[in-house]
Amino acid sequence: MIHKYKLNGLNIVLDVNSGGVHLVDELTYDILDNVEPPFEEKCPEKVVEKLMRFYAQEDIESCYEEVKELYNDGILFSEDDYEKFAKYSVASPVKAMCLLVEQDCNLRCEYCFASTGDYGLGKRMHMDFETGKKALDFLLENSGDRENLEVDFFGGEPLMNWEVVKRLTEYGRSREKEYGKRFRFTITTNGMLLDDEKADFINREMSNVVMSIDGRKEVNDRVRKRVDGTGCYDRIMDKYKALAEKRNYENYYVRGTFTKYNLDFSKDVLHLYEQGFDQISVEPVTSEPSQSYALTERDLPAIFSEYERLANIILEHDRQGKHFNFFHFMLDLDQGPCAIKRLRGCGSGNEYVAVTPEGDIYPCHQFVGYDEYKMGNINDGTFNSEMKNDFAKAHIYSKEDCKKCWAKFYCSGGCNANNFIYTGNILTAHKLSCEIQKKRLECAIMIKAAKAAEEAEKAAE
Repeated sequence: MIHKYKLNGLNIVLDVNSGGVHLVDELTYDILDNVEPPFEEKCPEKVVEKLMRFYAQEDIESCYEEVKELYNDGILFSEDDYEKFAKYSVASPVKAMCLLVEQDCNLRCEYCFASTGDYGLGKRMHMDFETGKKALDFLLENSGDRENLEVDFFGGEPLMNWEVVKRLTEYGRSREKEYGKRFRFTITTNGMLLDDEKADFINREMSNVVMSIDGRKEVNDRVRKRVDGTGCYDRIMDKYKALAEKRNYENYYVRGTFTKYNLDFSKDVLHLYEQGFDQISVEPVTSEPSQSYALTERDLPAIFSEYERLANIILEHDRQGKHFNFFHFMLDLDQGPCAIKRLRGCGSGNEYVAVTPEGDIYPCHQFVGYDEYKMGNINDGTFNSEMKNDFAKAHIYSKEDCKKCWAKFYCSGGCNANNFIYTGNILTAHKLSCEIQKKRLECAIMIKAAKAAEEAEKAAE
């Protein structure tokens, strides 16, 4: 399988199964529209006749021989060597946990998937230390031979339960030596309660910190509002700058969400960069299409154009030595993740779980509140291993739409939660998310290809 497209003046061909990316001329691009394995000894006459309106016969036949040689060498139309690994996509030790230490929030963001903090459960609550302790013990005891364990303090807003965050961090550290493991704690915050004491603790103990902000003040404050209806931008921006500076601008992200209200989201990415941040994520909202802020298929052309605009902005900034990372354009074309990671992605419900203040276990934070996906409870010691097995088998070859998609090895079957929430089945792809993801991938590949072409050009001078 190959995927070919034109972007930013480049003719790009992705060999899906090998991951090889090729920049080709117009003739090769057009040849690939008209040929596929198995290849005949000579270029088919109908192909020659079709292309002779634009190219010389000799060039067409020569190009066909080159394409055939690439196929014979396993460089184009390569075989799928990954499906054989699907049988190894089995239940794995739990290595990561989303700890919902606070089921409440001091903001009322319009698009919040967690229903402004209570996850649609109708009650707001704090996680107590004992429940959090049991959750960390669960992770230690179910992590097998995994040495590095990840715990994200999440909410709602975790800083509203700060003392428990600190005590759980200290408790986790106290158990590392006994179990021969290492916790990588992270925290996701809206910044409202950040102060020097919290920032110092975060920078000392947290391997990563995610700071939520949607970009420009007018964009952020339209949807990210306090309980009293006022915006939060002025309250959090300077706090975020100070936090990032204290951690030497390492191991952090400022993370935003774009909606129908700001389809010009590249301006929000640039705004965050201009404020001094160089690790930036601005992601599309996922919601019911009836919501006023929702993205729908009608918005796709505008979203695609904006991703292309952002890709070109990033390239131009790189040329000027002003580099920044945009999370969804980060792509490793050289090695990439291991085979199993390519097949099933994030590991929700298998390697990764979420725990609520009441001790309920879910496949991830986005499943919280859906009773059919409650996996057990920390306090009563229950855990549904059968559901865990089902999530382990939720890979690209068990998802009909995914196994024939060119992007499958990069998105790994998409988000199981989005699939369930918007299609009713974790094995059925959420089409809108797929289309947006594929465009991001095309832009990310183009950036890599453009940089490689520029480097080759410089080397040849």
